[in-house]
Amino acid sequence: MSDTGGEEELPWPRPDEPHDTVSPQDGTAGSPADEETEAAGPPARGAARAARVRRRRRVLALAGGALVVLILAFTLWYELESHALGPAGPQVVVTVRQGESADAVIGALSDKGVIGSALAFRISDLFHGTPTVLPGDYALHQNQTFAEVRAILAAGPNVYPVDVLSGYTLAEVAARVDSVPGHAPGGFEKVAASGAVHSAFSPPGSDDLEGMLGTGEYLILPGESDLTLLTDMVTRFDADAQSVGLSTASAAALGLTPYQVITAASVVEKEGYYDFNMPKVARVIYNRLAQGKPLQMDSTVLYALGQDGGPVTPQDEKIQSPYNTYLNTGLPPTPICMPSTTALDAAVNPPPGAWLYFTLVDKNGTMAFADTYAEQLANEALAQSRGLP
Repeated sequence: MSDTGGEEELPWPRPDEPHDTVSPQDGTAGSPADEETEAAGPPARGAARAARVRRRRRVLALAGGALVVLILAFTLWYELESHALGPAGPQVVVTVRQGESADAVIGALSDKGVIGSALAFRISDLFHGTPTVLPGDYALHQNQTFAEVRAILAAGPNVYPVDVLSGYTLAEVAARVDSVPGHAPGGFEKVAASGAVHSAFSPPGSDDLEGMLGTGEYLILPGESDLTLLTDMVTRFDADAQSVGLSTASAAALGLTPYQVITAASVVEKEGYYDFNMPKVARVIYNRLAQGKPLQMDSTVLYALGQDGGPVTPQDEKIQSPYNTYLNTGLPPTPICMPSTTALDAAVNPPPGAWLYFTLVDKNGTMAFADTYAEQLANEALAQSRGLP
């Protein structure tokens, strides 16, 4: 108890002393500014509320403006991606495999540069639906519009594969090319006989490309001409032949021209059946040529008959044709089919040996090779005992 002022000091405010006010809005103690506003009366309070409203409006306006900018930026980006400004670029081929997902196809389109953004194309699917894409090869151009890409995919594969298998004749290859949409029947063979394309190994004055089309698969693009395709095939053959060492010098070492080596390789292809027989078959051909013996190869007679495989009868062996190697010595006048790289290699690089005969002795394709006719007869008897013709 103090005796300073004659009044007792109390732990709470006196009724007549000022104390903190509570804001009616939030129940917290009012700030000095609020107190001033309250003290100033209703006009000041209205001004404060107006200021707060203006601040809120500014914030909303800024947020709305930012949203509009984002929408405009997104729209511009999407339009640029989907409409592909500028001309179409080089042609590319996109392969769609069986069971491949839409995302994988879109990724391939992006990787090949057909579309600029995989994300934008996926977004377009939300508006236009995901197209049904059949397995196959599609020729498109880089920098195409989404609409163009979707139309091409929806129409189905537009690139057609053509296989030139080893052992095919020029006529067989032509028939497969002619079956491709956009290629007229007889057109490929006509171009091949025209002399418009020659192999590096074509003999002087010859326009015959039999045996000189590279084996393997070719993808025929929309609008691709027979001439372009033929040029590609001959170019591939020349590269394959050169890769195994065929040249004027290597052929001369065998006593032949490069064209004759190719002819020998085509017979090797037909007679050898399997790769492991081909080197020895090539040596048999060269040994018989060296001794002036007729080759007596059934495959050459079948070529003269226009047949692919099958038995050759004694009557067939008497057919009058330069391709009948039972009646004529030497090689046939032209190749009889498209040789594989293996057959070419065997013809260019035959192994040493004195073999003059061969025959199939096992159903797995194994052949027996003989130096003498007596050995050949024994091998033929073995083949017959095993049920082989």
